[in-house]
Amino acid sequence: MSEVATQDSAATASTTAVSGGLELSILMPCLNEAETLESCIRKAQRSLKENDICGEIIIADNGSSDGSLEIARTLGARTVSVNAKGYGNALLTGIEAAHCKYVIMGGADDSYDFTQITPFLEKLRSNYDLVLGNRYRGGILPGAMPPLHRYFGNPLLTTIGRVFFGGELGDIYCGLRGFNRQAILGLNLRTTGMEFALEMVVKAILHKLRVTEVATVLSPDGRSRPPHLRSWRDGWRSLRFLLLYSPRWLFLYPGLVLMLAGSIISARLLLGPQIIEGVSFDVHTLVYSALAVMLGYQSVIFAFFTKLFAITEGLLPEDPRLTRLFKYLSLESGLIAGAAMIIGGVAGSVYAVNIWKAHSFGALDPFHTLRIVIPAATLIVLGSQTILSSFFLSVLGLRRR
Repeated sequence: MSEVATQDSAATASTTAVSGGLELSILMPCLNEAETLESCIRKAQRSLKENDICGEIIIADNGSSDGSLEIARTLGARTVSVNAKGYGNALLTGIEAAHCKYVIMGGADDSYDFTQITPFLEKLRSNYDLVLGNRYRGGILPGAMPPLHRYFGNPLLTTIGRVFFGGELGDIYCGLRGFNRQAILGLNLRTTGMEFALEMVVKAILHKLRVTEVATVLSPDGRSRPPHLRSWRDGWRSLRFLLLYSPRWLFLYPGLVLMLAGSIISARLLLGPQIIEGVSFDVHTLVYSALAVMLGYQSVIFAFFTKLFAITEGLLPEDPRLTRLFKYLSLESGLIAGAAMIIGGVAGSVYAVNIWKAHSFGALDPFHTLRIVIPAATLIVLGSQTILSSFFLSVLGLRRR
């Protein structure tokens, strides 16, 4: 992140010079927070003093034009100017600039009380790597959170996060959190916007870091301007992030459901028409069930593509199950399986042509011949996908080796 940040020389100190005596960095991302910044800094200073914590206060400024930097400097806080816009950029630059073993981060809008940070530090001292605040356990004061966020957005995203990645967290989007600086830097966080908070939690869980929660209170912020958050836009970005970081839920499980449903329906229709509650299903339905099998198969293949690429690029940790699987799924085994499916499809096609020949290449009964042609065409498509995918997976595997 060095290319996107400049650290003010007046507040700069070498890490080796100060890190030995400092334990906690309190980090606040800031973009035009002049109305509330002083209150936040003073509360943080009081907390450090009253609890005899040796630490520092860092303001990661993302281009404020309302005098926020001057307020921070006057109060003695360290300031770090972040040129690249974005919540994630500001936080990651501040984390990299921190001098302490532990970091507690929170917004500078006065919605979190920095005098109440000792529960976070106590958990960190107990060797937890990431400590999240839980606003539902601590209390959400009237007017502090829009009903859409409180009763729908945050509970939904938290539930999706638990289902996708495990853990027992109850508020994965709380902005007040503490962490071991080196452990979080080791996660190689990439996102630059509001998804940064989710990425931190997701990667911490996937990398088996020790994660816990403490109760925290959310108060109405002290600003007169609207917040930077945009409910629907940021909600979609969060959901999109959770899906992209879980190839199983994005590709694998939907693909398996499509393949299973398509295969069951196709198997029944190959035996003949099926009448269910007076509705007749025949070869026309067979076309779509075969399509479901092909789409599902493609989705499953994409799950492997995505997972392998994400591991190779450092977006996801190594998966021992995938490593064991690839001992058996080699290029050669894929080529053999694909060739077998193509041969089966060609054999079915030849059989259909012979039937046509027996009828002097004239008109045929489609309800009979399509039960041969559709499965044959499906096998040819699946075999071709298998061969092409085997080559592509081998290309991705070259970089890993």
